[in-house]
Amino acid sequence: MKRTVTDLRANLYQVLDHVAATGEVVHVTRGGVELCIVRKEQVPARKKNPRTLPDLIVGDPDSLVHMEWPWNEGRDL
Repeated sequence: MKRTVTDLRANLYQVLDHVAATGEVVHVTRGGVELCIVRKEQVPARKKNPRTLPDLIVGDPDSLVHMEWPWNEGRDL
């Protein structure tokens, strides 16, 4: 179901009751961005433990401390 923000504002409680009763997703467009009102059970669960990247730095991490960064030239941090 698609609604405008004005229509949602006028019928907010009816729309929320409808989503709660049927589980139907309501799409609302605001400023060109589409938002969705859904029942919580329908939202996919996030992972409890995000994946780690143990080998993200290849080489010696201590060498990064003394590295010259081009965007940092001329600044004394």
